[in-house]
Amino acid sequence: MTGIVAPSAAQFQFDRVDISGHRNNVAISAATRTRDGAFNVWRNSYAAEYLPTGGSTVRVGGVPFTFPPVCDGPDNVRCEGQFIPVRRARYDWIHLLAASERRCEDTVGLDFSDGTADAEPLRVSDFWAAPAWFGEIKAFESPAMHYPHHVQRGVPAVMWAQRVAVTRRADLTGILLPRNVAVHVFAVTLQRTER
Repeated sequence: MTGIVAPSAAQFQFDRVDISGHRNNVAISAATRTRDGAFNVWRNSYAAEYLPTGGSTVRVGGVPFTFPPVCDGPDNVRCEGQFIPVRRARYDWIHLLAASERRCEDTVGLDFSDGTADAEPLRVSDFWAAPAWFGEIKAFESPAMHYPHHVQRGVPAVMWAQRVAVTRRADLTGILLPRNVAVHVFAVTLQRTER
């Protein structure tokens, strides 16, 4: 009798994507420098003291990410249609640490080595203490939110772990982020299955 055998966790490979050249926004600030933050039009930001160390490896739902710089310049990509080249390989998922200025639904463009391109849905929940509308995993939460001139305790700010399916069976070569400045990407990791 034959059947389909699901791959074990050991067969999954993760490639963390360097997005440092695309970071263009500050969304994490220290309590002593709340004016540095500019996540949204009110210049809110996450409280740095509740988040991982910048540059550290963090795992969310078993997926490794490189956490962005903390209080050391831009820490996220505010999506303006940036194209991010990736290591050419056949991937199954694009994992993101992300948040939105409000609940957002948009698309990402996926470019493949055979010249094809797909548009896949990207759905990201609000960074204000709101539920995960699109099935994301809560990655990190600061129990206080920063405003330019004060720290607002009791108003959490959430960072989500979301994923985008790569359905085409071809080598992925790049990701085109949406033109939607309400969507912020903090880290990207690609998942593939060893064949």
